[in-house]
Amino acid sequence: MSNQPPIASADLQKANTGKQVANKTPEQTLVGFMNQPAMKSQLAAALPRHMTADRMIRIVTTEIRKNPTLAKCDTQSFVGAVVQCSQLGLEPGSALGHAYLLPFEKRKKDSTGNWVTERTDIQLIIGYRGMIDLARRSGQIVSLSARVVREADEFTYEYGLEEKLHHKPGDDDSSQITHVYSVAKLKDGGVQFEVMSAKQVNQIASQSKSVKKNKDGSIDWQNTNSPWATHWEEMAKKTVIRRLFKYLPVSIEMQKAVILDEKAESDVDQDNASVLSAEYSVLDGSSEE
Repeated sequence: MSNQPPIASADLQKANTGKQVANKTPEQTLVGFMNQPAMKSQLAAALPRHMTADRMIRIVTTEIRKNPTLAKCDTQSFVGAVVQCSQLGLEPGSALGHAYLLPFEKRKKDSTGNWVTERTDIQLIIGYRGMIDLARRSGQIVSLSARVVREADEFTYEYGLEEKLHHKPGDDDSSQITHVYSVAKLKDGGVQFEVMSAKQVNQIASQSKSVKKNKDGSIDWQNTNSPWATHWEEMAKKTVIRRLFKYLPVSIEMQKAVILDEKAESDVDQDNASVLSAEYSVLDGSSEE
């Protein structure tokens, strides 16, 4: 049982039952809940020294105002995702590209066999810049980078006893992407790299439930509403970095980020609400209507 003060308020009660409090909008309700002393205390305990609870709440408030849909998601899941982000020391949102908070529909079949949305949770998506930041903080990796290769580029690589990688970008930034690679320089002077073809990356992308596929198994990009369709290059870089992590001295935070990201990519519930260590009460709240 946690020794932290309990998180219990009319705001949380109403947010979890889908009702608003005293005519507050969902955004105001969620922002008010995030600013409670008990919530700030839990964030402060999770955050690294270079970040404060007030800063994280300001960042999250900005994200809620930019995307009001977030406030309509399950409150416990939202707060849990923010705590997960805090534990990793990453800032959510597009400012740094460390991580993103995205709605995730938790679905189940009803009595007639049709799929219905049970509730909308929050998934924490780790950006490739967040992966790089975590790697640098591990103390064992001097630098980590990821780049795409285009048809107009000069590119060769070789695995084996003497591994080599050569990439000279061409002048045509609009040419088709053929490969993506990541390079890590280690503290002891060693270098590790990983290369994936665009075809290999798309094989990973096709495993996501959010990616629509044609009858022949190829990806239907026009009808896909997924980060793979809108941010393919960033997703590809993250994928190759994640594969490179297997050969690197990784921290607990890096391992956790990979697990969370793999769940999100496979559309598996991250169960973010379970990370809340403080106590809270979820009441019917019907008497307050």
